[in-house]
Amino acid sequence: TVDRILHKRGKVSEEAQRKVEKVLKEIDYHPNLIARSLALKKTYRFAALIPSFAKGEYWDKLCEGIDKAAKELFSYNVEVEKLYFNQYDRSSFDALIPGLEEADCQGVVIATQFRDSVVRLTERLDQLEIPYVLIDAFIENTHCVAYYGTNSYDSGYIAGRLLYEQIHPTDDLAIFRFIRKGDQLITQVMKREEGFRDYLSKQAYGGRIHAVQLYADEPEKNRAILDDFFSRQPQVGAGIIFNSRAHLLGGYFHAKKQAFKLIGYDVIDANVACLLDGSITHLIAQRPEVQGFNCVRALFRHLILKEKVEPINYMPIDILIKENIPYYNNYI
Repeated sequence: TVDRILHKRGKVSEEAQRKVEKVLKEIDYHPNLIARSLALKKTYRFAALIPSFAKGEYWDKLCEGIDKAAKELFSYNVEVEKLYFNQYDRSSFDALIPGLEEADCQGVVIATQFRDSVVRLTERLDQLEIPYVLIDAFIENTHCVAYYGTNSYDSGYIAGRLLYEQIHPTDDLAIFRFIRKGDQLITQVMKREEGFRDYLSKQAYGGRIHAVQLYADEPEKNRAILDDFFSRQPQVGAGIIFNSRAHLLGGYFHAKKQAFKLIGYDVIDANVACLLDGSITHLIAQRPEVQGFNCVRALFRHLILKEKVEPINYMPIDILIKENIPYYNNYI
């Protein structure tokens, strides 16, 4: 009877269930999960849908957390396979879905770059009864086990305040956007910009906001675009970019010896260098290593430990400047 209750198989009476659970609680019983996994010879395979990256970029940091969790859970027969897509091309994400549906997969981690595609995927995972965790930006009306990331709207709202406090209320601003295929904006960027604009709209801001469209991995073209923009709008001396590519702009301003108040996102080495040389004034960070680690742990706790997982897990919105960046630590 105890064995049936512990492993949730077979029928037992309510009275027996109650008595056994009472004793288990009194003795603070915890199953030997390693022994159980090895005895059952069951492997838990998780898939993580992550944007492709170069070493040192934001998603590299997040994958460090995923790898750390996978290493710690290796004894429980947990395996994590990372599936990569182009964060500037929705079709590359969509192309992963058919293979994921057919794979032997017990849980999925999803970077929510493309909202509509993610919703379609989560609806299919719900049908297949495969649990999933969202990272990067929360998407409402999904049945995710958990979300790990910042409140994107609030981080944009805070960025609005940080920039507004550095300028005159009538100064013009620039919003820099990196796009690639089809002029697509990702979920998180849109929510950040919404928060940013809402903060300014609630202040006495009377300047103009200029949108500057740049291109991923085309530095020569971007320099020409920036040169043209500032020749036409020399009064613009402050701006923001809502992703981790702030260093590309910071490098431009540093090379030009151009004074510019720039806010960016994420603590990657190239951004930190720009923060230290003054070409970026503030970085807003969201602890990607912690996100990556916790999303895998959440699936493990849900599937194997049968624990209740907190559904919304907001990361701290860290504001970093030149003077405090040497002390920053993600504490995985």
